[in-house]
Amino acid sequence: MKINHNMSAIVANKKLLRTENTLSNSIERLSTGLRINRASDDAAGMAIASKMTAQIKGLGQASRNASDGVSVLETTDGALNEVHNMLQRMRELSVQAANGTNTPDDLKAIQLEIGSLRDEIDRVSKDTEFNTKPLLDGTLDQRVYPDNRGVTRIDISDAVSENTYSVQINADATHAVIRGGANLTETSVVPAGAAGSVIINGVEVKIEEGETFDAVYEKLRAGAELGEVNLMVVRNLNDTSGTPENGFFVPSDLATGGNLVFVSDEYGQSAEMNVKCDNPTLAAFLGIQSESQANGTDVQVDIAADDEGFGTQATILTDGNYVTITDRGGFEMKFEVIPGEITPGDTVNLDVTGVGPMTLQIGANENQTMDVRIQEISSQTLYIDKVNVCTVTGASRAITSFDGAIAKVSEVRSSIGAYMNRLDYAVNSLDLTEENMTQALSRIEDVDMAEEMTEYTKYNILSQAATSVLAQANDLPQQVLQLLQ
Repeated sequence: MKINHNMSAIVANKKLLRTENTLSNSIERLSTGLRINRASDDAAGMAIASKMTAQIKGLGQASRNASDGVSVLETTDGALNEVHNMLQRMRELSVQAANGTNTPDDLKAIQLEIGSLRDEIDRVSKDTEFNTKPLLDGTLDQRVYPDNRGVTRIDISDAVSENTYSVQINADATHAVIRGGANLTETSVVPAGAAGSVIINGVEVKIEEGETFDAVYEKLRAGAELGEVNLMVVRNLNDTSGTPENGFFVPSDLATGGNLVFVSDEYGQSAEMNVKCDNPTLAAFLGIQSESQANGTDVQVDIAADDEGFGTQATILTDGNYVTITDRGGFEMKFEVIPGEITPGDTVNLDVTGVGPMTLQIGANENQTMDVRIQEISSQTLYIDKVNVCTVTGASRAITSFDGAIAKVSEVRSSIGAYMNRLDYAVNSLDLTEENMTQALSRIEDVDMAEEMTEYTKYNILSQAATSVLAQANDLPQQVLQLLQ
């Protein structure tokens, strides 16, 4: 028998400590519900669980991101619905204005409401926001940067990819122009026998003999405005330093005098202008022919020789100073060429970038994104900023303009609806993936409570037994005292 080293007690104590450590781990698992509470529990499992936790949290946030994207699109669609309603009302007013029963005052009242609705469309375009982020002012549209300010109102379809597109402007669009051949001043008087009518694009202006030229000019200018013609008095017909709106003529004062010049409001071949006078004497006084007709010319545009963006089957259509380039696969690019801004023969490069569209992070990892493009919706981009039902053909042209605007807004809303449907499916997919990954993480990380309770019971009993054995082992040295008696 030995007393310095009680090996029985030492062995029992070691086993008790080991049992207590295992029991402690079991209690920890039962308390947290986790099988892995530290790296030593399962090093590989911990690494896998950490990655899966990051993915699960990322998927949850991506689902919320997609839901926020749906909210943005719902806000946009709500605003566009009101724009649609306003456009429908404006078209209805245009149909009303096209009826011949209306007086000039009636047309002015109709134009007043159209103008008010047009201003409201521009306000909606400017003020519609989500979380202070503008939605309809073009901020979220794909950016196109021309290298010449003479190209504006650029509108591209979704099929236009990032690239540089080059066009050559060979000739500007022109107005229809009729020049008078008589030098008139404000003191000029309509001679006897010269009373008659001047008809400008169907708008009749009656002139009486003895009227001074300033009175005649005021009548002609008002009639020309209704006939969609800009009437000027030009002293020097060879001076072309004026503005494009004036056909590059330089208007002069009535006191200075000059020749009458009729310039159509619109550009292009379709801008036909007719000026008639039923009295040859009056025509001679004004310096115009008994009947004159003129047309403008459309802008002349070609694809530049060194272009690398457009396809070989790209087609160019022009209407006045507006250009539309189309190609296969839904490719469409529209823009306006401002006369006088580009030297004929120059090349304009249009840089289509990836800047602008709203990028939604709808995945847990890098580059798992979706781009949402919302085009600018304003009176200018809808080409209704120049609508005037008070002119001779203004009402009928307004109907066509509003038809195009309604179609444009419908196209944008259709695109937004497609985005919304996609995001709805994305949310469902993300939520389902998050659920499945959480289930997989549970298999790795969560403890089986029934199994662990069995282990806990086992080691709890072993701990109690070891404690009892240790107590008995500690009593063994007491037996040495019996040998000393």
